[in-house]
Amino acid sequence: MEILTKKIVFTGGGSAGHVSVNAAIIPEFLKNDWDVTYIGSKKGIEKNIIETEFPEVRYETISVGKFRRYLSVENMKDPFRVIKGIFDARKILKKTKPDFIFSKGGFVSVPVVLAGRMLRIPIAIHESDYTPGLANKIAMPLASKIFTTFQETEKELPKEKAMYLGAVLRDGIFTGNASAGKAFCGFTNNKPVLLVMGGSLGAVKINNLITDNLDALLKDYQIIHICGKGNVKSELKQRGYAPFEFVHEELFDLLAAAEVVVSRAGSNSIFEFLGLQKPMLLIPLSANASRGDQILNASSFEKQGFCKVIQEEELNDRIFNATLADLLKKSDEYQEKMRQKRPFKTAAEMYELLLKVMAAKK
Repeated sequence: MEILTKKIVFTGGGSAGHVSVNAAIIPEFLKNDWDVTYIGSKKGIEKNIIETEFPEVRYETISVGKFRRYLSVENMKDPFRVIKGIFDARKILKKTKPDFIFSKGGFVSVPVVLAGRMLRIPIAIHESDYTPGLANKIAMPLASKIFTTFQETEKELPKEKAMYLGAVLRDGIFTGNASAGKAFCGFTNNKPVLLVMGGSLGAVKINNLITDNLDALLKDYQIIHICGKGNVKSELKQRGYAPFEFVHEELFDLLAAAEVVVSRAGSNSIFEFLGLQKPMLLIPLSANASRGDQILNASSFEKQGFCKVIQEEELNDRIFNATLADLLKKSDEYQEKMRQKRPFKTAAEMYELLLKVMAAKK
């Protein structure tokens, strides 16, 4: 059935990973004259990203509850927040009347999906990780279509709903200029460039590993270190070391400049490294600090020969330095493995696929 009104509602938030795919494909909808609404929380990271990058998108807020796996007084309040969120979302959806909802997950998405189902609006869900997060587990039975990033994930979901497509990568990822990235950091061509993505939540250990071993690392590498808000140590700034709290449009050039990447194992990031054929050393967030999704993400990539992995519990200076040196030495082998795969869609490809699949669900 043909899409008639050209209206879409996006939702997802709580972390950058729950916004990145939305942010990648929103420009395609805007370019094709869709009316775009984003439903998020009042204070979540999604509000800052969407309002900063897409001022033309209407941003609506709802009440949000968090589904905790631990005891907390807040657990008693959250069911009421979720119920209010459902009524908030229902009101927005009745006013907006979208052709379909695209949900990236996170707790803010649950009331939107529940309200969408009540109003019989087709719902597409995207799951980035190897195993679904709690919010998507709740939402999946209500979805019309579930897109997966990992092929293994598709096999665990209902066949009539699931579709493996790989990651959805931002178009800008492939436009980076290595020379511009090095110039931005004041780097030369004399040493390989190491990009450390330590800015995400829970990456304190990676940040400390780099700063504690900076003198030794600078003998062999030039280092771009994305540390996160408030984590740049100005006294350590020196030739060959470029620390940043965050980077925005410069990121694509910095990725192009990097010979090797050190990072956590969030799905969106590691698929971007894969798309760019960047050898990567992944240090997944431990199961003590997460639901273990990054461990599974990293394990899948390691089995396919895309990366080296150090578990956080095993991380020390000696293992890190030896693993990094071996990765750089064998970088051609890793890049060849990555060249043999194309497990991703561009934003334009995802846009066309969504229209085709969701039109059939109306």
